Amino acid sequence: MAKQATRAAYGEAIAELVQENKNVVVLDADLAGSTKSGEAKKVCPERHFDMGIAEGNMMAVAAGLAASGKIAYASTFAVFATGRAYDQVRNSICYPNLNVKICATHAGITVGEDGASHQALEDIALMRAIPNMHVFQPCDGPEAKAIVKAVANIDGPCYVRLGRLAVESVNDPETYTYEYGKGIVMQKGEKVAIVATGMMVQEALEAAKELDFDPTVVNINTIKPIDADLIKELAKTHDAIVTVEEHNVIGGLGGAVAEVLASETDRCPQYMMGVQDTFGQSGTPAELLDHYGLNAKHIAEYVKNLCK
Repeated sequence: MAKQATRAAYGEAIAELVQENKNVVVLDADLAGSTKSGEAKKVCPERHFDMGIAEGNMMAVAAGLAASGKIAYASTFAVFATGRAYDQVRNSICYPNLNVKICATHAGITVGEDGASHQALEDIALMRAIPNMHVFQPCDGPEAKAIVKAVANIDGPCYVRLGRLAVESVNDPETYTYEYGKGIVMQKGEKVAIVATGMMVQEALEAAKELDFDPTVVNINTIKPIDADLIKELAKTHDAIVTVEEHNVIGGLGGAVAEVLASETDRCPQYMMGVQDTFGQSGTPAELLDHYGLNAKHIAEYVKNLCK
């Protein structure tokens, strides 16, 4: 299938949403071209607001619009949405449980050459720790488009983590449907369950081809609320669970899975692949995925070593 960045799919979805739902408004912080929220401006300029380089103010305005009955989509880079505007997200959006959808792009190390200052590696941890916040990370364009549209119907704050890099589509846009809070078994296998999120799903599927057995590969697109029933079942039926994420291993997908399993007695060991509590650096996405051990080759090697 064709490659598409999840941020590009966001642009498509938001352009359709503003035409389909008169209550949807879109805000951006001087990055409408990069986040692709500018696609909404092309079709409905009266409901697209560029707030300038003032992310905290953008979130506060989004909260005000939501309090007035609007469904407010607020977009900027993930590092700014969750870091610079954290206070407003926590206190102005989540505390009153307002209908703001934060669609943050350029997450993870595959931001690439922009380097550590722009590579959000802690955003999932920050967002999922706030009460009332729902957290999502689609793996490809079709899933991103479906999730961006689905969150319009979820009551309360939502954080959708989107990437800069174009990635291979593993879902058919004609048949894909998003089911809230449910992980997807992309490949049913044995021994090891590779539980991935975002573009790591594609890397996990490629890694599975390099093994001499068929592991189970799972796509977790909803990180909060996570599919606890599926995770518990995987822990009962496999020898090990390996979580894979383009995020710090502290507080992300791996942490969310570990929290589910912490009180379970009938479970297998869990291992976490991700950025090992360090900042990113400048490089091409391919170079950085290799450096941080997050491409298919490294995932396959990790799983092989577990099975020795």
